[in-house]
Amino acid sequence: MKHILLLASLALTVASCTERSHDYDATGTFEATEITVSAKATGELKAFDLTEGQELTAGEVVGDIDAYQLQQKQDELTATERQLEANASATQSRQLNLEKQLASLAQQISYAEQEEKRFEALVKDGASPRKQLEDISNQLKVLRGQYSATRDQLRSSNSSLADQTRAIQAQQQAVTAQRRQLTDQINNTHIIAPISGTVLEKFVERGEFVAVGKPLFKVADTKRMFIRAYLTSLQLKDVRLGQKAKVMASYGEGEKRTYDGIVTWISSRSEFTPKTIVTEDERADLVYAIKILVQNDGYIKIGMYGEVVF
Repeated sequence: MKHILLLASLALTVASCTERSHDYDATGTFEATEITVSAKATGELKAFDLTEGQELTAGEVVGDIDAYQLQQKQDELTATERQLEANASATQSRQLNLEKQLASLAQQISYAEQEEKRFEALVKDGASPRKQLEDISNQLKVLRGQYSATRDQLRSSNSSLADQTRAIQAQQQAVTAQRRQLTDQINNTHIIAPISGTVLEKFVERGEFVAVGKPLFKVADTKRMFIRAYLTSLQLKDVRLGQKAKVMASYGEGEKRTYDGIVTWISSRSEFTPKTIVTEDERADLVYAIKILVQNDGYIKIGMYGEVVF
């Protein structure tokens, strides 16, 4: 009877161990998409009040690098633009004055020609002295001379205006290009969160001098977490991208939280089993890494151990 009880106890133990060995298909650790944000400009950090653990929103301005010199250059460009506009306006104004002068002379000539004809008739009838006709004829010659000179001046001015306009436009285009470049440089002095997430590390403090490429802080998307697990080639034949899985975050002493997950990545190359990873087949040396996406409710932490069931 004792032998029977002993055998039954051993069988129960083996069955229990067998059941426990099938509680999961793979294990791994949780990770998140991490981004190290670096400086895009050189200068003193005028504002940078981040704290580790702070939640950020994508596009949020979290600090500023000194942009005084850039803003001064921008003001100089603004003054140059205004001067170019004034030059263009003055050139066009001179052109308009010549056109008005020419139109006025044309009207005076037309009136003088009519007067000349009228006095010719009066002189012919003996109703007016010839001296008045000669004066009007002389005045008409002067007006025609002025008209011819003004017309030539206008033609020359038109040619000059075209050259000046092209030169001013070329300068304006150069200034516009410089302004775009300066605007981009000034925008780079604003430190912006690239993603929504949690600040993991802060590498500098306000008041420090930073150069382009200097790491400022690290942020991670902790709302969308991944568990990196490992599968044997035998398991891999039953796993595909987009497949749903149950992911359990382990807190120790048997405490777990279960999440719905989706397979988002499967490695195309095998690797040796990491020492910290347990697979269903303990004899397997080569495994394939996979990533399973889960929506974090705030309880999953980076580096936490987890289990996967397909």
